Amino acid sequence: MRWKGINYDIGVVSIGDRLSRESFDPLQVRREMEVIARDLNCNAVRISGSDPARIALAAEEALAQGLAVWFAPFPTSMTAEELIPYFTACAQAAETLRQPPSHVVFVVGCEMSLYNSGFIPGATMWERMQAMMNPALLASQSASPEELLRRFNVFLGQSVAAVREQFAGPVTYASGAWEQVDWSLFDIVGVDAYRDAGNKDAYRKQLRAYLAHGRPVVVTEFGCCTYKGAQDRGGLGWTIVDRAARPPRLTEDVIRDEQTQVDYLAEVFDILEEERVEGAFWFTFASYTYPWNPNSRHDLDCAAYGVVKLLDGATGEQYPGMPWEPKQAFYALAERYANSD
Repeated sequence: MRWKGINYDIGVVSIGDRLSRESFDPLQVRREMEVIARDLNCNAVRISGSDPARIALAAEEALAQGLAVWFAPFPTSMTAEELIPYFTACAQAAETLRQPPSHVVFVVGCEMSLYNSGFIPGATMWERMQAMMNPALLASQSASPEELLRRFNVFLGQSVAAVREQFAGPVTYASGAWEQVDWSLFDIVGVDAYRDAGNKDAYRKQLRAYLAHGRPVVVTEFGCCTYKGAQDRGGLGWTIVDRAARPPRLTEDVIRDEQTQVDYLAEVFDILEEERVEGAFWFTFASYTYPWNPNSRHDLDCAAYGVVKLLDGATGEQYPGMPWEPKQAFYALAERYANSD
């Protein structure tokens, strides 16, 4: 596997107005990149978030550790007209980092039909998610699903063209499984490929459909949360948190289980290696707004995908000064990457 990576969050507003990483300390970023390269045995990191300046800062630290950087702006709640100049500015920032022997890949957004407006009916992400799950609602729109798809790929083509005017390296997109992307636009096929109860039996077949495009295929996200049964929920395992409660709490009485992450990692990584994808990025290094809590109903780390658990104001003993401690998945991922060709 060429790219053995992990996702790294620098802050994105995906739901409501809450930033997924409010504190952004450059010294902490530097130490975390050291850990990703030296202790997790990664050779690549997908740096994802809304602020290109934060992405660039983290990218500099990653490149200093010898990591390949996937420069991954993650815009949300923007229109097509707003997105193209945004990507242009991000591509300019990424190009300044692309000096040999540094390796930089530009990721033109993430699951944009869901997180941004104008591609799927709905004013919010939740409304768009409901529309995707309701064929009758989609059929009632003035534009057919085929027309919506055509418009989305036209937009992707415009975005890629704008990026390539500024950035001379390889370009990809972190697509959702529901997005039928024209991959001829891109150098690398990128897909957020979560396995869950619904696609467990079809997971290999779905991967092979991406491989059929004749381009390198990279799984830009795969992972699972930290409770029994989370493996069956895949990319929706995080939806058991009630942020409106004070303090935030879990909506279900789940059983915390770090082994669930480990087992999921082993099973899915075996498939990815056997299907010979070019790279994979575990989601994620840390879920910064999902802290661990000894009270099980307030243990948001259960709903976290991170390989470290946030300690909610405390610092860890294994990594002094860091506000987290490794979970079992940390060591499992490090071992798999160390032994992967």
